[in-house]
Amino acid sequence: MSKATIQATIQRMTSAAPTPIPSLTLTRPDDWHLHVRDGDALHTVVPHSAAQFARAIIMPNLRPPVTTAAQAVAYRERIQAAIPAGMKFEPLMTLYLTDKLPPEEIRRAREAGVVAVKLYPAGATTHSDAGVTDLRKTYKTLEAMQREGLLLLLHGEVTSPEIDLFDREAVFIETQLIPLRRDFPELKIVFEHITTKEAAQYVREADRFLGATLTAHHLLYNRNALFTGGLRPHYYCLPVLKREAHRVALVEAATSGNARFFLGTDSAPHPAHLKEHATGCAGCYTGHAAIELYAEAFDAAGALNQLEAFASFNGADFYGLPRNQERITLKKESWTSPESFAFGEAELKPLRSGETLAWKLETTWSQ
Repeated sequence: MSKATIQATIQRMTSAAPTPIPSLTLTRPDDWHLHVRDGDALHTVVPHSAAQFARAIIMPNLRPPVTTAAQAVAYRERIQAAIPAGMKFEPLMTLYLTDKLPPEEIRRAREAGVVAVKLYPAGATTHSDAGVTDLRKTYKTLEAMQREGLLLLLHGEVTSPEIDLFDREAVFIETQLIPLRRDFPELKIVFEHITTKEAAQYVREADRFLGATLTAHHLLYNRNALFTGGLRPHYYCLPVLKREAHRVALVEAATSGNARFFLGTDSAPHPAHLKEHATGCAGCYTGHAAIELYAEAFDAAGALNQLEAFASFNGADFYGLPRNQERITLKKESWTSPESFAFGEAELKPLRSGETLAWKLETTWSQ
């Protein structure tokens, strides 16, 4: 090869356009299971979700819990006050189901724009001490919900101390969910943050009145993540991470194209000192990078083509709400998650604190 040819080849190589970074544009997603807490904490966590999601189902487990339409409206106003100027974000409100929630409150809730009621078995997770002790005590309220069209959102675990922690979801299906659906066949139910192959199979085989949300952390991690290199409290959530076989089943469900599986982060912020504690709080904070974490999970499964339906279409369709019109763009570009965020007077450490993420939100929503 002549010197001139070599120089020409080098010139072409050095002047060639750089390889474009892979990107993914999808309809702006929604989060169908989100904790934003209250007070000063709202000003940290609400902007994180608003930068990614158009709408979010807001959990009602405050102290005291949100059990009336008036409380839901007031809470919605506090959340809206924390949305940064220029951002479009709609909090969708829920009530907290108790043994004594009156049926007549359901009509008032519907008229106030509340879309669902959350069932926590008493003692199941954070701020669930006011939860349901016996499902039959709530039947008149559930009848009103079925009539008024409000959805029932389930934390699907039994809390009996004799049941192994890792079996509580499967036992809940057999002892609680199957009888509940038999007694209320047209009550729309969301089985939230499912974590087992049994739950994925049950939802897949169910009818159009049952859907399920899946979190990014349950798609990405199995229970080994809690103990790799030592006890890692920021990976502790309820329902707890399960074996690898369950994680694989959840990924298969999320990427299957089944329209009754959809995105729900269960992003749950806690002050770091209460996570890193002898009795640490349950909950993973993923709200800072939720859609990026889902993209990572779908990319690892070779199913990025299924992410838009899972994140942007299925939940809206199940709730009977219009799909969003805006778009967001993600790039496959490494970046480092912040170590922490201010959280009122405390510190909030996100999942993957200070670690590298593979996908990055390039733009907030646009037409």
